Amino acid sequence: VQLQASGGGSVQAGGSLRLSCAAPQISFRIYVAGWYRQAPGQQRELVATISTRGLTDYADSVKGRFTISRDNDRKTVDLQMKALTPEDTSVYYCKIRHERLNVDFWGQGTQVTVSS
Repeated sequence: VQLQASGGGSVQAGGSLRLSCAAPQISFRIYVAGWYRQAPGQQRELVATISTRGLTDYADSVKGRFTISRDNDRKTVDLQMKALTPEDTSVYYCKIRHERLNVDFWGQGTQVTVSS
């Protein structure tokens, strides 16, 4: 299963970016989807998840600034990021997990750089 992530880039503090991850080869609606990030020298951390029913959860550090959404018809999961800070600089990864089998698939990562 290949996940196709896009939308990363460079932005100034206070700016916005939207990440998108597509999973065209699978029955996307039965997968929990999420975004993670990993900064240099840091462990990969959860940013946001969205269940198969659309229930969302966020890391405290992004609550109120980031919004995760999914489109089961387009087989995509997006992450809208607003009010970005330099602390959001990281490589962002999308991940999907089969809701019953607990099998994970990761995207290739997309760089987000926020300058002050």
